[in-house]
Amino acid sequence: MSVEWGVARRADLPLDVAVLSLSGVMMLAVGGILVPVSRGLLPVYENGLQGLLLFLVALHMMLLGKTPFGDPGRSRGLLLLGGGVAASGIVTCFVPDLLGAFPRVLLFLCFTAGGAALFLQMLLRRDRLPHWKGLGRVGRHLVRGCSLVYLSSIPLGIRILQNRLTGDPWIAVVALVYGGGVVYLSWVLLLVRRTYPNGGEAGPGPLQEDRILLLLVGLFMLLLGGLLTPVHLGLLPFSGSAQLGLLMVLFAVQMLAFGSTPLGAYTRSWPMILLGMLFALLGTFSCLVPETLVPFLTLLVGWLNIGGGVLGLRRLWLPLLRGPKIPRPVPPILLHLYATQTTLDLLSLLFGTSMLVARFLPGLAVGGILAANGGVLLYLVHVLVRLDRVFPPEGAAST
Repeated sequence: MSVEWGVARRADLPLDVAVLSLSGVMMLAVGGILVPVSRGLLPVYENGLQGLLLFLVALHMMLLGKTPFGDPGRSRGLLLLGGGVAASGIVTCFVPDLLGAFPRVLLFLCFTAGGAALFLQMLLRRDRLPHWKGLGRVGRHLVRGCSLVYLSSIPLGIRILQNRLTGDPWIAVVALVYGGGVVYLSWVLLLVRRTYPNGGEAGPGPLQEDRILLLLVGLFMLLLGGLLTPVHLGLLPFSGSAQLGLLMVLFAVQMLAFGSTPLGAYTRSWPMILLGMLFALLGTFSCLVPETLVPFLTLLVGWLNIGGGVLGLRRLWLPLLRGPKIPRPVPPILLHLYATQTTLDLLSLLFGTSMLVARFLPGLAVGGILAANGGVLLYLVHVLVRLDRVFPPEGAAST
């Protein structure tokens, strides 16, 4: 299976394989971090791990139409349910112990009950084990990969429910086995996609995948801005480390899925995918190990937001300023799009500057900017959906 590494050459990696491989690499990182944590050599933020895992579960539900109990396909109902799981993961990351035992119970259901249910489905359904055995070498790999992931998820959920990350080396072992199984399964899935290119593709959903990611980023920003108000009033604790870590994971997903970065959209090449993996590793570490990467990630995220705002304004307005002297009529929906993108770029500039310049804005104003950013992103999704109706795309979002 050859891989071409040109910087401008598009990577042949289906969306589901990219998301699955990202999840596996992040779980391997979780297992690697939990090894020194279990020996008391590193501090750990339990809510950061729980929120990160819930966010990954939501990502699979919203982007791929896959739940811990089966693959019902993308639908409006599953999109809403995934948004609820994502919101619980985001809040769990940001505010320590606000949701109590709910995240651990939910993860127990997702990993332990879900893993057992999927393993039983594999054994009992005619379109699973009996069918896969008839696929030869590819089918054997598929059985091994699914069995490893399903069975290792059962003890992982139990360990998370017990919430014993320190002094328990077995949770690190289970996380490493699970992460390795997910990476192996992503390779098997890529093999299946290339052997049977017309099979197993996800059906169309209520939104294109890139719109779903915008929706997820908007939800993230809206919740972050809303929570910062009581945080700055001293009413709630807050984990800045986990907030930056989860934001880095969001950047990573956008880079792996579509080549979208905070600085703009680029070719979804293998170097871009590797850069996305690096962002995911940094984000995972920051979610689990408090405060260690905060100075570095604050600078990185701040400059990325400033650069993204400047480049976005340049890309948007420079062609308009250099356009024809005789103005042409512009459809109202495009005017809404230009206004929305301009607002987002300006908010990005303000947010990035506030991260780099101490006391540039009051804390309450920063929360308002982030909430406004989230609201404008959600409105952008609405505008893009309307734009698709006026100018229908030639095909679904590329994967």
